Amino acid sequence: MLDAAGNRFLDLQMWYSAVNFGYANPRLNNALKRQIDTLPQVASQYLHREKIELAAMIAKDAERKFGTKGRVHFNVGGAQAVEDSLKLVRNASNGKSLVFAFEGGYHGRTLGASAITSSYRYRRRFGHFGERAHFIPFPYHFRGPKGMSKEEYGEHCVAQFARLFESEYNGVWDPKVGQAEYAAFYVEPLQGTGGYVIPPPNFFTGLKKVLDDHGILMVVDEIQMGFYRTGKLWSIEHFGVQPDVIVFGKAVTNGLNPLSGVWAKEELINPAVFPPGSTHSTFNANPLGTAVALEAMKMMDEDDYESMVMAKGAHFLAGLQELKRRHKIVGEVDGLGMALRIEICEPHDSYTPSKRLVDLMCDEGMKADLEVTGRRYGLVLDIGGYHKNVITLAPALTMSYAEIDLAIALLDQLFARVANA
Repeated sequence: MLDAAGNRFLDLQMWYSAVNFGYANPRLNNALKRQIDTLPQVASQYLHREKIELAAMIAKDAERKFGTKGRVHFNVGGAQAVEDSLKLVRNASNGKSLVFAFEGGYHGRTLGASAITSSYRYRRRFGHFGERAHFIPFPYHFRGPKGMSKEEYGEHCVAQFARLFESEYNGVWDPKVGQAEYAAFYVEPLQGTGGYVIPPPNFFTGLKKVLDDHGILMVVDEIQMGFYRTGKLWSIEHFGVQPDVIVFGKAVTNGLNPLSGVWAKEELINPAVFPPGSTHSTFNANPLGTAVALEAMKMMDEDDYESMVMAKGAHFLAGLQELKRRHKIVGEVDGLGMALRIEICEPHDSYTPSKRLVDLMCDEGMKADLEVTGRRYGLVLDIGGYHKNVITLAPALTMSYAEIDLAIALLDQLFARVANA
């Protein structure tokens, strides 16, 4: 990227993972241009080819992977799709409005999405949220109990959640009728705003069994991690469970048009139980967005994105691990595909969260005065985490190995500069 003064920047966050396929992607840009001259607008209640083909492609892919039929409904933004999913959940559970969600979870800032997003800051000024989610700790191994392997910690976290159903006096379960007060559990397979935290590999299989045993739906938020950010179309695929609902958005159009959607199992979304008009948005499934998304899906289907992203992600993570060995301010690095995290800590223990150092890194990165092989660069970084001390990396999936090496070299300089500040 270049700014108005001609300074070069390496973007390592790509609009919060909305531009997975790179800025100025010619294939996707051309799809948008063609659609403008073909069918640029039509009311969302009507059918058009791009809408039908895109929905069918997503539904068939889900059926092949998860072994169940489903349907797709579109909207214009991630939070709006979350709202649609909340309607689906309430409708399927005879009006139950309470859900579980994770500490550190983020699902949007509309009223309904704010109620299931863990930050009170997003709710504080807007009155009482009677349907606020019951927030459950996410398995965050780096900051969890010491002495446990990741697998042991995953089992521990599942057991802690399952304990809620052992007695009616734990507040969520009526054993006399076999019903939970809660309709669904909203999950991000990897936490986004929470700092790209990657759970133990056995966690979601254990969690899904508890949910299934108690008639609670699993709603998977793939808004930030979908579309091969982690090396799979859906990041939940890494964990071997069958979701009941998937919410998606962001990179489906590579940031060229606001489009989002919900995939749900047939029994939750078919017109007999969720009739047309149950939810609606003027611009949902607009021809421009669906045309770009359809082209993106075809592009992902034609190329081996899984192998490419996993290989590049492994190369990037290896570079980050070397940085961790060299810099005491790096407490942890981790990654899955091209979703990577760098946890910045105080150098005296490489564990105490350091928001001050991360804030300084962001400022220094924007100065565009880091130098590699005689050329100056800036770094565009995004910050997340429970303590706002995690650099969350979501680079373009199309990034070359040379650009990954450049990113590592620039981060190396940045860490050294900040550590000596």
